[in-house]
This record gives sequence, structure tokens and C-alpha cells, in this order.
Amino acid sequence: MTKDIWINLPVKDLNKSREFFSALGFPLNSRHANNNEMASLVVGDKNVIVMLFPEATFEKYTSIKIADTQQGSEVLFSIGAESKEEVDVLVSKVEQAGGTIYSKPIDQGWMYGAGFADLDGHRWNVLYMDLSKMPTE
Repeated sequence: MTKDIWINLPVKDLNKSREFFSALGFPLNSRHANNNEMASLVVGDKNVIVMLFPEATFEKYTSIKIADTQQGSEVLFSIGAESKEEVDVLVSKVEQAGGTIYSKPIDQGWMYGAGFADLDGHRWNVLYMDLSKMPTE
């Protein structure tokens, strides 16, 4: 059975991406700290690994061109938050780090969330959900 998952993302500037995700509070994997061909960060309590590769390296691994994130989206990464305040804090960090907020925080009663794009246009959202208030119909 599968035990782990790594999300692999192409980036234009590896060092700027390291700085961006560090500013959001994602710990970087020290194993790749001085590596010019990759970086990795850890997301959440389940320790999901996100690998960052320069675009040329990513294309070499995948044998296909990278999608233009300005023209479309292939995936949406969702991050769970512990509170509405945690959503707001992350949104603020994204703005300060140079990311783009494409959906400001919205309160739907049972769910509160916002969406952002990282420096390379990959789309993420951060959500706080109170499942006890989730509509049943």
C-alpha cells in the first residue's frame, strides 16, 4: 500500500519560492537546503512533502511541457486551518510574501476560507470548517 505522497511543483526561481513558503510558515526540509536542483517543504500534521523543482528540471523528469498557470489551473491544493483567525493570518502572510489573493476570505457559516496563488501561479486555498454547522441537505 501507498504510505507517503509527495507533491512536485515546477518553479521559476527556487530561492524565491523557498523564501515565499518559509514566510508562510512551512518548514523547509534541511536535507535540500543547499541544493540548486530542488527544495522541499512540509505541510500540515500529516507531513505532506511538497517538492519544488526549477522548471527545466521538472520538464526533464516529466518529459512534457509545464502548464501555463496564467491561462488555466490543473490542481487546487487545500490546506486545513484550525480557526478563522488562522485563515486570516495565512492570507496576510501570503500578501506580505508576494503571493496573489484570488479569493478573499468568505464566511459561509460552516466554512470560512480564502484562495491564493503562489509565486508561480499554483492555486491554493485555506479553509476552516466547523462540520457541526455543515448543512445536511
